[in-house]
Amino acid sequence: MATEKKTRGEKSQIVISFEDVDPIEILGVHNTRLALIQNAFPDIKIVSRGNKIKISGSKEEVRKLRNRLEKILDHIRRYGYITDNVMRGMLSRSEGIEEIINPYGDDVLVVGPGGHVVKPRTENQRKIVEAIDSNDIVFAIGPAGTGKTYTAVALAVRALQNKQVKRIILTRPAVEAGESLGYLPGTLEEKVEPYLRPLYDALFDMLPAEKVNAYIEQRIIEIAPLAYMRGRTLDKAFIILDEAQNATLPQLKMFLTRLGPEAKTIITGDLTQVDLPQKHTSGLATTIKILKDIDGIDVVYLDRSDVIRHPLVGKIIKAFEAFEEEQESENDTKKNRGSEKREPN
Repeated sequence: MATEKKTRGEKSQIVISFEDVDPIEILGVHNTRLALIQNAFPDIKIVSRGNKIKISGSKEEVRKLRNRLEKILDHIRRYGYITDNVMRGMLSRSEGIEEIINPYGDDVLVVGPGGHVVKPRTENQRKIVEAIDSNDIVFAIGPAGTGKTYTAVALAVRALQNKQVKRIILTRPAVEAGESLGYLPGTLEEKVEPYLRPLYDALFDMLPAEKVNAYIEQRIIEIAPLAYMRGRTLDKAFIILDEAQNATLPQLKMFLTRLGPEAKTIITGDLTQVDLPQKHTSGLATTIKILKDIDGIDVVYLDRSDVIRHPLVGKIIKAFEAFEEEQESENDTKKNRGSEKREPN
């Protein structure tokens, strides 16, 4: 928002306020970015205080700087971040400044600390993005390393930055802890932190550490085990249920019936890596079968071609799949032989 005060002799003075933007993003640490602005417009007097910048000078120069600052602020609101180089470019352009409002490409989801760009890198990751844009519940199913969780977290951060939601809720089943979770030492956060670490890692890739910590303190970002979702209504939130193959059918029903009318959720899982004890059965495949034809729910399957970790990960997955197929074939052969021996003469 800019307010203008006219002065004599084609001079003007305006105040630009930006309550919804972190002052450090526009002004820089120790006002280093304010210095960039001043260097680009040496004839303009610039004074900053809190979330306001007052600029004064010739009417034409003030108009130019106001336009550039507004576009810089739009950029920060959209991506949550701006690099010094992009800021210099936006300050120096005299024409066609709109062309560099998105220097990262149209498919960028988040620009993290240090200008780290997060975008879908495979066709199926792009399908997850398209699916959540047109549905409220999306299942992302595939093997390890295919970017299911990372893409889901990026979409949640994008929704928060674009003010489409008011909070992010990240949850996983704490399978190994089971019923003994309460006996572990420490606070709840300390007990479940090892199970939720992949979600923390993704967040710190996409947001500055101090912002992640502040969001967690303010409960704008909440990370908790699946069991703690019971009895709640999750509204105006982007919710991610990670490692859903380790949830039972009743747990998945409980989770899905928590959603409020303005919530979006992504459920990720790998049907080949179920860690539940033998007496429990994963409910993920059954849940997908039950819900797959409901409008507003979509399922995206990822495979080896989506693996974006070390190149060996894809080969490892392929080798294990071949081994499992061989084991199944051997088991079937043994069963057939056993049934032949039991047949009466």
